[in-house]
Amino acid sequence: MPLYLDVHTVPGATPDDLRKAHEADMAIQGQYGVDYRKYWLNEKCGKVFCLVEAPNAEAAERVHREAHGLAAEKIIEIDPDMIDGFLGDGGVDESGAAIIPGGSTRDTAVRSVMFTDIVGSTEMAQRLGDEVAFELVSTHDAIVRAAVVEHNGKVIKHTGDGIMAVFLSPLQAVKAACKIQTAVNALVPEEGRPDFKVRIGAAAGEPIERDNDFFGSTVNLAARLCAQADPGTVLVTNGIAELCLGKGMRFSEVRDASLKGFDEPIRTQQVVITC
Repeated sequence: MPLYLDVHTVPGATPDDLRKAHEADMAIQGQYGVDYRKYWLNEKCGKVFCLVEAPNAEAAERVHREAHGLAAEKIIEIDPDMIDGFLGDGGVDESGAAIIPGGSTRDTAVRSVMFTDIVGSTEMAQRLGDEVAFELVSTHDAIVRAAVVEHNGKVIKHTGDGIMAVFLSPLQAVKAACKIQTAVNALVPEEGRPDFKVRIGAAAGEPIERDNDFFGSTVNLAARLCAQADPGTVLVTNGIAELCLGKGMRFSEVRDASLKGFDEPIRTQQVVITC
């Protein structure tokens, strides 16, 4: 059966409120061939996301409506691989709430997305040949993968001359980005692998923000920030910088950036790399 993710805005909802609602769903879902697997609660933002397997979206909505009346504002069909890639395979607690993979803390479903890009890779490939280009990409990939794993992230895909990764927290994303830049800067050019630079961008967001696209806005924003970043730097949203306050990271002053695909300027900050 198809897999769906829905979103509810429920200001003031408590974990106990969601436990009762989930129990009510489970009590009647069998009548409609529906399986509400788990939910994510972001108390701070008053958002709830439910993961459900159902014959169709209408059946999933009917269970919510009859069980407790909390109808979803949005519901989208999603690829199971996308769920695993972005939200991980964490379990649930006794109430049915999703918990962070590998831990017992409740998961809010907010994720930080990071993109890397090898500066001038196409020009270098044309000038130096495919073998050199392959060596550059291989070196970059090894550095990025090691940093992502070290900071509990997950590589989602390769972008040709870069990598897209996702993290459970903004701090992990920023630390991984700093680690990458430090490692690249420490490389000694050698025959077959010239000096190169990497630009990095990162943004944080919820699963469904707009246009009914699973993490679409966050992914697009992180990619745009990566393209906007200067060589050798890490550019993040002001939101990520604020979430890292008091955690030992330093950032430049706030600047507004006009990015393709976004109607309003995006507030950004550059990471001061000290690690």
